[in-house]
Amino acid sequence: MSPEATTTPTPQNSDIGALSYEQAREQLVAVVNQLEAGSSSLEDSLALWERGEALARKCEEWLEGAKARLDAARATTES
Repeated sequence: MSPEATTTPTPQNSDIGALSYEQAREQLVAVVNQLEAGSSSLEDSLALWERGEALARKCEEWLEGAKARLDAARATTES
């Protein structure tokens, strides 16, 4: 799959930007469970995969932001 296909928001993934970390993680778990069940059509599986990738990126953004905040707090207390 081309990088454009995984980074371009689709209508079904446009809501991901507003999710909290916990919401994104919960939805990612649900997507993985659906994919592992193997009962979806190929087209549905591809859409689920794309949503899962977008959700994983959102979770990573939240975790990177949390790490940056912790690093900043540590730097302040160590000064």
